[in-house]
Amino acid sequence: MRRPDNRIMAWLNQPYRIRLKHRTATCYARMRHILIAVIAVIALQGCSEEPVEPAVGELDFVGSNGEIIRTIEIEFAEDDESRETGLMHRRQLSLSQGMLFIFPTPDSLSFWMANTPIPLDIIFIGADSAIVNIAKRTTPLSREFIRSTDLAQYVVEVRGGFSDRFGIDTSTRIQWRKTENTE
Repeated sequence: MRRPDNRIMAWLNQPYRIRLKHRTATCYARMRHILIAVIAVIALQGCSEEPVEPAVGELDFVGSNGEIIRTIEIEFAEDDESRETGLMHRRQLSLSQGMLFIFPTPDSLSFWMANTPIPLDIIFIGADSAIVNIAKRTTPLSREFIRSTDLAQYVVEVRGGFSDRFGIDTSTRIQWRKTENTE
């Protein structure tokens, strides 16, 4: 049988508290390395996803005679996250901009103006692309619910006063098309 190495024997002959101190220091060093690795993985995981640019396009408001009343540039809100955020925190919105919310099925919809510092016209639209009702010049930052008067599948948010200025009413329909993001 082979004799133990002198270094091992010297270590074993040390008092127990010295051996324990050495073991504890080694354990802390390992834990520190593991903690640093975990923090690095978590930090890098946040970097892996780039922000997704919303889909963009154009939306036409079409009169009862079939003529286009007004065309605006729109952002699409097609998933839960983008529908929940909407135009919150936007400080400016021109008369040629808006957002189209697309819901999977017609439903009784409600919106609010929390965290939205500009007045909006909220236009509720049925599955047939006809306007159901319009909430005009909504109160900025209000937590009061704004509801559709009938089942709606789409909602267009535009700057407050838009519908009065361009004669948009319940006889108006919408049509839209997506375009490629150029950014």
